[in-house]
Amino acid sequence: MNDNVTLKGARWWKEVGWKHILAVILMLYCIFPLLYVLSASLNPGGTISGSSELFHKVSTENYATLFGTNFPRWMLQSFVVSTATAIGTVLMAASAAYAFSRYRFTGRRGGLTALMLVQMFPQMLAFVAIFLLLLMLRDIYPALGLNSALGLIAVYLGGALGGNTFLIYGFFNTIPKELDEAARIDGASHAQIFWGVIMRLVTPILVVVGLLSFVSSYGEFILAKVVLQRPEDYTLAVGMYVWASDERNAPWSLFAAGAVVAAIPIVLLFMYLQKYIVAGLTAGAVKG
Repeated sequence: MNDNVTLKGARWWKEVGWKHILAVILMLYCIFPLLYVLSASLNPGGTISGSSELFHKVSTENYATLFGTNFPRWMLQSFVVSTATAIGTVLMAASAAYAFSRYRFTGRRGGLTALMLVQMFPQMLAFVAIFLLLLMLRDIYPALGLNSALGLIAVYLGGALGGNTFLIYGFFNTIPKELDEAARIDGASHAQIFWGVIMRLVTPILVVVGLLSFVSSYGEFILAKVVLQRPEDYTLAVGMYVWASDERNAPWSLFAAGAVVAAIPIVLLFMYLQKYIVAGLTAGAVKG
């Protein structure tokens, strides 16, 4: 009896137990930097290296100072840009994926190949061309030129297809076409089938694409720095970079406080949408 119990215990450690130990180690490894940043944000000394002891000094002074700067405006700007980009990305990618999944037309295979090739090249590689284009647009249509949130959204949406389309395309292929045919027999139009039938069934992947788009544009720096040049119009990534660009006089504790506040919406968003994330990322791989 004791030998069997020992055998089961050894087998448990061999097959399962080591995974728990590894998970705990990884969690500690990931949590420590977060605790360090939180400790620095509560340190009124204005430095992240003044003390090796976490939470040696605790004060909300940095958070009070934070909301007296341009930080709230930067955060609002980031929310507006990221939300508009996420919504536009979902609509554009879903429309393209639906066309590629449900219709057969000349150039369909070439279009899919082109999308696959385009996504291999980061959009930031074209930042010089984007800058010159927006510089010319500013003289013709200022709302889409430099120093414009709408211009930045347009730039982000210019790279919205590609990988996002392929994610949704794979998910669309898992939905039987018989549903489209049944709705068409009942007199539904193409628009009614798309909005009333298909889009209701692919909610998980739409949430995933929107979430990924929101997070990527929320923390994007290079294109935002090229497009937005006035300090009051910065996004969070650009504004906080400006704070940290002066290595000698950078307000590190204020920077840490801003990082903590900026991370809260993303954490809450992931927690609220977590039930869709696994389904959205795995179901599209069933049938390509």
